[in-house]
Amino acid sequence: MPDLIKNMLNHELIHRLALDIQSVYSAFKPNEFLKSVMDEAWADLELKDRVYKISVNLGKYLPADYKTAIGIIDKVVMNYGSWLDGFGWFFPIFVEIYGQDEINWDVSMAALERYTPYASSELAVRSFIIKDEVRMMTQMYTWSKHENELVRRLACEGCRPALPWALALTSFKKDPGPILPILEPLKTDPSLHVRKSVANNLNDISKTHPDLVVKIAKDWYGKNKYTDWIVKHGCRTLLKKGNSGVLTIFELQDTTIIDVDAFTLGATSIAIGYDITFSFKISAKEATKARLEYGIDYVKSKGKRNRKIFQISETALKENERKCYTRRHSFVDVSTRRHYTGIHSIALIINGVERGKLDFDLTI
Repeated sequence: MPDLIKNMLNHELIHRLALDIQSVYSAFKPNEFLKSVMDEAWADLELKDRVYKISVNLGKYLPADYKTAIGIIDKVVMNYGSWLDGFGWFFPIFVEIYGQDEINWDVSMAALERYTPYASSELAVRSFIIKDEVRMMTQMYTWSKHENELVRRLACEGCRPALPWALALTSFKKDPGPILPILEPLKTDPSLHVRKSVANNLNDISKTHPDLVVKIAKDWYGKNKYTDWIVKHGCRTLLKKGNSGVLTIFELQDTTIIDVDAFTLGATSIAIGYDITFSFKISAKEATKARLEYGIDYVKSKGKRNRKIFQISETALKENERKCYTRRHSFVDVSTRRHYTGIHSIALIINGVERGKLDFDLTI
């Protein structure tokens, strides 16, 4: 199993950070800083908690004057991009923790803008949004027109209603309206980084306001190749749920003309740590499009089952055309999923409609 990302924030990296700070601020105490960060609790901390712990302790060993501390960090940032390789999240978080006072607003906004090309400020901006939504969203809109693609991405990614690892923006879950003016100028952005962020924001919104995203998708689709990609990726949760409005946009609404044959499993029982295979055939009575997915009904720790959907492909079928598929699914434990014994199911889903389900036993 690959090393966890949190372990990249290790003794070597933090020590090098401390020495870099000392090189531009001689009063900095690398050994004391390192000891305060990597104390007895460090090993048990997850990635986000490690980042925040580094940031908090930076505030203890940098000058108490915020503007002076930012000036020191600026000098370090000029050099750290070549060795931290995007793991300098603690600098934007330092701004979040120590720079929210009114007197520091302009300094903090400028710092977040400078730091985000090296290590995204997407987590740090959220406290500012919660504290003063109107003012901060005005800033985010300004960033959405920035010449740097990573600053434009920050404008969109930072206001996602449900950004992973980040503070939830509950007001945007209730009313995503303030986000839309930021998405609008970015829907044709030439940067893939930005387009992915717009799509992820739409996908977040779709989980609480599906009808709004369907309306946006209908308005946006078919006018620009970049926007079409955003719409498709941003509607992925609605597609998995078989939302009829979204299926219609992509001409995936008709399943009655698609026949399914020979849906079979390679085994009726497998052990945790192994793969299961399944196969099926489809044919069309007339020319059509098909979105092929499968769902795994996982047994959870308390015995209940929860479905996770995986895409197989989207394909065009000619009249009377027949296609065969075989797929393999792994039941190896990973950091994001632990498997439990019991009766699981694989469901075949075509254009959002379940077309067959087969059970198998997952054992030790």
